[in-house]
Amino acid sequence: QVQLVESGGGLVQPGGSLRLSCAASGFTLDDYVIGWFRQAPGKEREGVSCISTRAYNIYYADSVKGRFTISRDNTKNTVYLQMSSLKPEDTAVYYCAALYPTTVQAMCVRPSGTYWGQGTQVTVSS
Repeated sequence: QVQLVESGGGLVQPGGSLRLSCAASGFTLDDYVIGWFRQAPGKEREGVSCISTRAYNIYYADSVKGRFTISRDNTKNTVYLQMSSLKPEDTAVYYCAALYPTTVQAMCVRPSGTYWGQGTQVTVSS
């Protein structure tokens, strides 16, 4: 069964940190560009960060540059999103997706994916 499973979400205070994980099963993650996306209530889904198959190319949305770091461990079939200096406006459901062929910019600017996870809630609040 092909699936992506996100984990690591939760409630955190402003300025705090979280690390999200996206684990793949049923297919080999290193054949795909992987993206993290988020969707807040009443808003469209937006690309947060995307990483190429060998991590040579990475895209970050302007709103998260300098605060979020995407990485991948192909040996573990997992992609991570380290989020620091979190703000209330980062509150959303975070999804990961896999797509190939594509570029990191194309995938993130127009959210798209062959496979999607079910999402994990991130809430930043005091």
